[in-house]
Amino acid sequence: MEIVNANCATLSNYEVLKHLQKVKESKMKHKGQLATITYETIRYLENAPCNDQSPQNITECLKALAPYNLNKTEKLMIINTPPTTALEIQLMIEESEERLTEEQVEQILDIITRYSPHVIKDKVEENEEIE
Repeated sequence: MEIVNANCATLSNYEVLKHLQKVKESKMKHKGQLATITYETIRYLENAPCNDQSPQNITECLKALAPYNLNKTEKLMIINTPPTTALEIQLMIEESEERLTEEQVEQILDIITRYSPHVIKDKVEENEEIE
């Protein structure tokens, strides 16, 4: 077998979680390692930010990020692990200091806050701890 295009498509954690949940709920029972891998991956992803996401939020977030000329991998990292600080954005976006101004970084953080329920939850919990 030959791989024609290794990077044909990438899946977000949300898409992987939903697919594995369908596999788990299907009538075909999987045995052995596949069942273990499916179970462990679902367990991990249910505690990740993707558990709170929806297809609409992901789509709207990607549309809002379009003007920043991010590549597919950068967008995927932002969706899978929503950054909450400028430092995290620097780690996710290659050459971010040359490609983005400080104002653009703040705009990206605002977009992520708007479309990522997980980030909103974390900020509310932080504010409650401070009080």
